[in-house]
Amino acid sequence: MMDWWQGLMLGALQGVAEFLPISSSGHLLVLRNLLGLGDVPVLFDVLLHLATLLAIFIVFRKKIGSIISSLLKFSKSDKNEADNKNIIMVGMILIGTLITGVIGVLIQKLEVDKYPKFTFLFFIVTGLILFFLHVYKGKQKESTDLSTKRMWFVGCFTGFAQGLGVFPGISRSGITISASRLAGMSQEEAGEYSFLIAIPAILGAVLLDLKDAGNLFDSVTPFVLVISIIASFLVGLVSLTWLLRLLKKGKLYYFSFYLIPLGVLGLIFF
Repeated sequence: MMDWWQGLMLGALQGVAEFLPISSSGHLLVLRNLLGLGDVPVLFDVLLHLATLLAIFIVFRKKIGSIISSLLKFSKSDKNEADNKNIIMVGMILIGTLITGVIGVLIQKLEVDKYPKFTFLFFIVTGLILFFLHVYKGKQKESTDLSTKRMWFVGCFTGFAQGLGVFPGISRSGITISASRLAGMSQEEAGEYSFLIAIPAILGAVLLDLKDAGNLFDSVTPFVLVISIIASFLVGLVSLTWLLRLLKKGKLYYFSFYLIPLGVLGLIFF
């Protein structure tokens, strides 16, 4: 049975790693193994993700409100450029979510989470992606194209990238922000899009793992679960705000200097 301090650690780690591009699933897997908590149901992780989802709604409440307003004007003629941009973004999110679902289901069948070495290898992969994105984007111009063709391209490209985030050690936020930047989005747009496309992905994961609800309290008491969720939400709120500031400054690649050594040390000693 999980102790309260273990739940607090896991919740806080989820809050940090969900938004910072260091892979929450990878870090939770490593910490659970270190704490001897390998029997915790998947639903526990999903509920922690749900807590960080609330942080997304709070931080991006204005953008979400703007998107809802634009969708209400979908069939009207008084849409402005901002409305068209929001509708295109919704299209990208829907396309990306569909691709993510397909890729995610296929990857989960591989059950790579049973092999910790893969997690550390994927930490290195994430670090390399962040570092080379920084080098590459310094030479590439941003795109302002809002066409339907670009909607399909960006949606498929980022959806595939987010699907790869199912691998423990591959950061969902890191790889979707990187894919969005490579597709021509600005740093601010990439940050917004990365976390907006996370909303249906997290909600889908919750629905898929509700079947484990009956086994959850065999490993986690309601008290520990509440502590974990609160820690995940509060730390996630701070982490997301900090990440967006780093993204505006183009400092996301800093995390590669943490992930690559972590992956190497894990491959050697874990």
